[in-house]
Amino acid sequence: MENKTKKVPTNTITRDVKELAAPTGNIYESVVILYKRANQIALAEKKELNKKLEDFKNERDTMEEVFENKEQIEISKYYERQPKPDLVAIAEFENDELFYRKAKQED
Repeated sequence: MENKTKKVPTNTITRDVKELAAPTGNIYESVVILYKRANQIALAEKKELNKKLEDFKNERDTMEEVFENKEQIEISKYYERQPKPDLVAIAEFENDELFYRKAKQED
C-alpha cells in the first residue's frame, strides 16, 4: 500500500469543517470524496490481507494449529496497527494528493 510511508495519525483528531469544505466549496461533496477514497483504501487493504492469509490456508488444519500459527497472527496484528482508511483519506485530501472531478451536469 502506498500509505505505509506517509505520516498519518493513528487516532481521530478534531478537524475544522470549514477547512475540509474549502477545496470543494461544499462539506457534503468533501465528505463523499473522503468516503469514496476511504472505501477504496479499505478494499485494497482487505484484498492484500486476504492474499497474504491465503498462504496459510490448509483444509487439514485443526483448531490448535490455527491458533498457534504465529506468522499469521503477526500479519494480522500488522494490519491492525495501520492507520484507519478514513484517516488516510483525510490526510491525502488535506495534502492535495487526491484527484477528483464532478460529474457533468446535463442541461
